[in-house]
Amino acid sequence: MLISDLRQRLRTLGANPAHESRVLRHWVRALAPDAGKPPLQGFLPKAVLAALPGLTAELDGLVTLRSEHAAADGTSARLLLGLTDGQTVETVLLPRDGVCVSSQVGCAVGCQFCMTGVDGLIRQVGSAEIVAQVVLARRKNARLRKVVFMGMGEPSHNLASVLDAIELLGSEGGFAHKQLVFSTVGDERAFAALHAARVKPALALSLHTSKADLREQLLPRAPRLTPAQLVDAADAYARASGYPIQYQWTLLDGVNDGDDELDGIVHLLKGRYGLLNMIPFNNAPGLPFKRPDWERARAIAAELSRRGVLTKLRDSAGQDVEGGCGQLRAREAVGRPVRVVRIHA
Repeated sequence: MLISDLRQRLRTLGANPAHESRVLRHWVRALAPDAGKPPLQGFLPKAVLAALPGLTAELDGLVTLRSEHAAADGTSARLLLGLTDGQTVETVLLPRDGVCVSSQVGCAVGCQFCMTGVDGLIRQVGSAEIVAQVVLARRKNARLRKVVFMGMGEPSHNLASVLDAIELLGSEGGFAHKQLVFSTVGDERAFAALHAARVKPALALSLHTSKADLREQLLPRAPRLTPAQLVDAADAYARASGYPIQYQWTLLDGVNDGDDELDGIVHLLKGRYGLLNMIPFNNAPGLPFKRPDWERARAIAAELSRRGVLTKLRDSAGQDVEGGCGQLRAREAVGRPVRVVRIHA
């Protein structure tokens, strides 16, 4: 389901824009009848009121919880959610009242260190299905204040639905625009659309290497923009929006953790309006990468910060439940072959 479909159904029932906003606001904010807000009954046309129970049930059924995997640290949990056609996506409850949502079933980019892309792209996730993941998370954590589009899929490949979801969350959902984070491998269409968007989210750019040739190996079907071109485009958006870029770097032992990469990072990012999130690889069966030693990762982050690149070392949540992106979904499909590739650093 798309948010535009939902709006059209409400209009057909006689709702005006104010009525639409009330219905959508109650849904996105996961408001119960006793949530201290005025009841909907006094503000809606009779036809909308009559249809509301069925519509509410339909929205509640867009995603259903298939399984929940709490991390041992008690601060995060990975959820496997079922869609109405039997497909599944992953949503992650993050520390500090955040949620990570999926925008596609599978992914076409084929990042070699990610389980999501093993089967390629299966289907797009509709804008209402994206928002439904946030609603479910809000029912688990009423303090939810941040949504990151970093789950399964490449948001720039489902651009219209992702931006529709962001607009609804930023206008009716009560989320600050900078607390909505659009994550991408980098796409010229996405950069243009973000500049034009009414609700401008913060941007996270998946960089992973400073070397163009290595990036082509690691992200085989990403747009052929060089790391320098990507950083230039991201920096322009950061300065236009006022939100610093989050540069994402999955740290792979012996692949993108050498001194040459540190020099490349400093060359690319020193003086830019942003920060580098360095995330050690989340071990996944069948993938030919290793998680680097934590002390080595700490030393890399400290060295980059010393050289003028603000770097945060982040631990990928859910190591104890094989919670890397796509792993829960892959674990449900036991017996499916996993592609193995060789990377030449």
